[in-house]
Amino acid sequence: MAKTPAPQGESASDDAGALIRVRGLVQGVGFRPTVWRLARALGLAGSVRNDGDGVLIRAAGSAPAIDALCRRLRAEQPPLARIDSIERSVWGGAGAVGADFVIEHSAATGVHTGVVPDAATCPACRAEIADPADRRHRYPFTNCTHCGPRLSIVRAIPYDRANTSMAVFPMCPACQREYEDPADRRFHAQPNACPVCGPRVWLEDAAGNALDPTAAGAADALAAASAMLAAGRILAIKGIGGFHLACDAANAEAVAELRRRKGRYAKPFALMARDLDVIAGYAELEPGSAELLAQPAAPIVLLPARAPAGLAPGVAPTQTTLGFMLPYSPLHHLLLADWDRPVVMTSGNRSDEPQCIDNADARRRLGGIADVLVLHDRDIVNRVDDSVARIMDGAPRLLRRARGFAPAPLTLPKAMAALPPVLAMGGELKNTLCLLQDGQAVLSQHLGDLHDAATAREFEHTIELYRRLYEHKPAAVAVDAHPSYHASRVGRGLGAELGVPVLELQHHRAHIAAVLADNQWPADGPPVLGVALDGSGYGDDGSVWGGEWLVGGYTNLLRVAHLRQVPLPGGSKAILEPWRMLFAHLDAAFGWDTFVLEHADLPLAQDLAARPVGLLRRMLAGDINAPLTSSCGRLFDAVAAAVGICTDAIAYEGQAAIELETHCGPLEEATGYPFAFTDQAGARVLDPAPMWRALCDDLAAGADARQVATRFHGGLADALTELSVELAAAHGVATVALSGGVLQNRTLFEALCARLRAAGLDVLTHHRVPSNDGGLALGQAVAAALLMH
Repeated sequence: MAKTPAPQGESASDDAGALIRVRGLVQGVGFRPTVWRLARALGLAGSVRNDGDGVLIRAAGSAPAIDALCRRLRAEQPPLARIDSIERSVWGGAGAVGADFVIEHSAATGVHTGVVPDAATCPACRAEIADPADRRHRYPFTNCTHCGPRLSIVRAIPYDRANTSMAVFPMCPACQREYEDPADRRFHAQPNACPVCGPRVWLEDAAGNALDPTAAGAADALAAASAMLAAGRILAIKGIGGFHLACDAANAEAVAELRRRKGRYAKPFALMARDLDVIAGYAELEPGSAELLAQPAAPIVLLPARAPAGLAPGVAPTQTTLGFMLPYSPLHHLLLADWDRPVVMTSGNRSDEPQCIDNADARRRLGGIADVLVLHDRDIVNRVDDSVARIMDGAPRLLRRARGFAPAPLTLPKAMAALPPVLAMGGELKNTLCLLQDGQAVLSQHLGDLHDAATAREFEHTIELYRRLYEHKPAAVAVDAHPSYHASRVGRGLGAELGVPVLELQHHRAHIAAVLADNQWPADGPPVLGVALDGSGYGDDGSVWGGEWLVGGYTNLLRVAHLRQVPLPGGSKAILEPWRMLFAHLDAAFGWDTFVLEHADLPLAQDLAARPVGLLRRMLAGDINAPLTSSCGRLFDAVAAAVGICTDAIAYEGQAAIELETHCGPLEEATGYPFAFTDQAGARVLDPAPMWRALCDDLAAGADARQVATRFHGGLADALTELSVELAAAHGVATVALSGGVLQNRTLFEALCARLRAAGLDVLTHHRVPSNDGGLALGQAVAAALLMH
């Protein structure tokens, strides 16, 4: 019989033994017992152990059986594992082993493998908590090697129970037997527990008094909590990575009261539903979205809302999408077991504060918001927010990378394995950290906006945690070039403390480096045309960039074009009050006096005239607190304000642009607005002045927000494409790399991708990290390492 060929790099030989090195996410996921089971089934002798480089297998037996082991490892790897490579070599000691295959203790060598992300409850554990005959029936902390908390409970390495918040819960004899049995799916499951020996859950009222579930006729605390939700109460629920605030999403009064108490009046609430069937009653499950919702990461997924949705109007005001997630812990499954409608499951905090993670803090900060607190005694060591994703251009895109994804390492091109270790500090908003070493990049969970003092403290805690978890000793620290970013100040201080160089990376170049790394673009690959579109980033000239075209690679990106610069009247106030950007763009397009003369009858002209535009004009004339910006995000704000969307102020970052997109119809239904192309100081400039003239003519003719939004999105997509095609040809590049927070706009992103491909260009986009500043640290780390190499 012909021998079945093995995969490349794992080829068969006639040797009696092999050393098999498996790299990737292969520790703490049940990988060794999988190897043990397969090896025994194939009649192999030898051993398997964890070490600093992953998993090492010593296999003795026939060559076909060893070939089969390598193949089956890939095909039958545990749900949470990720094999990056299998390397095989001859093992000369095969003749000295016995007839058995054993699991050895881990080798105490340097750490090169990753901590596994927290994972949603697996089907086997869900079945146990639903089975009245099982000893874990209705136990909210049920888990195994295929699911449960990881990053959220770990304090140090190695990842074992003593270094997690489960250390205070000694296993009972039954759990210990499971933990020690390689044939059991709880073999070395560090958070393993049961009602006899594990954490417990209880209820308190807002004053901190314990509530007896049986007094309300409920079987246990979660049954009582479910009944309270149904009765219109607001609950604070301690989960895996933090607290949530929850209420019945169909109860308009409860939703409105939650908004009032939380101080969150506009930003959409996330929703949790029992299963996909419930979600399908309220939102459209687009191709790929069901799989995205149901994966072990269990992210919040943005879905088109059904109309009528049957939800309280306050759940997602002015939005056409709903953010849904499935239950991802036994606690959530038990809470929603009887619910045929969604519940609001929003972050447990007041607006703009970080999420609560401990009981005392929740009592203090959430006692005035929630009617009842659902608490437990397993400490959350590391805050891990919910991840957010969306299907765009036919593929899943992460908008926030946190629970379920972080800190899984991101593989880089093999040639980058020799790069020096770098610690990258990320940006000021949507901050994440990145550790680069051994050819992999470890991007932290989403930390948030560092202007908040508590988030800034957590940022510094996370630096220490990750350096400890990965025994990371940076050869350099990478920071954003902005002189005032908190992350950059901390990075400069750390560099001085460690005696290593601090490399400053310009914001938009880091964005393009991030999308290159996301796509494993080789360091010596051909140059690309990077298009970075966002709200703001410190530019080479000290102005605020945000609509940039750059040609080159990771470390040599040259700015070749940009959006026309306009002032930011009032500096950061212009970001918060879109009417200021509307004034700045109209002044740039017409000249203010000409605009007023030509369009005095327009409501927007009358509205602006009633505002302090005289003060703004003096600021611009005197160059006082009015820095120039090429920001694409601020252009969106101005157009939104022109049609009455968030004209006065925004309640959360990106609100004006998000709401403008909700008014947009199919781009084919209207001709896009025109843009002009000019030259300035050796760079091409995309000028929106013609767009503003056409937009004002439309408004004068009675156009509504839908018409304007549609023509704006279509015209911008056309202009971005035209300029990109021109620049690609001029610089001899065939690939366009897209990055920046503006590209989370699905309408613009999909139109731009389609147009660029139709023009014959290859398009690189983000998949594994967000296109917003949540991916910035990845670009900083790789670019800095290449500069150091």
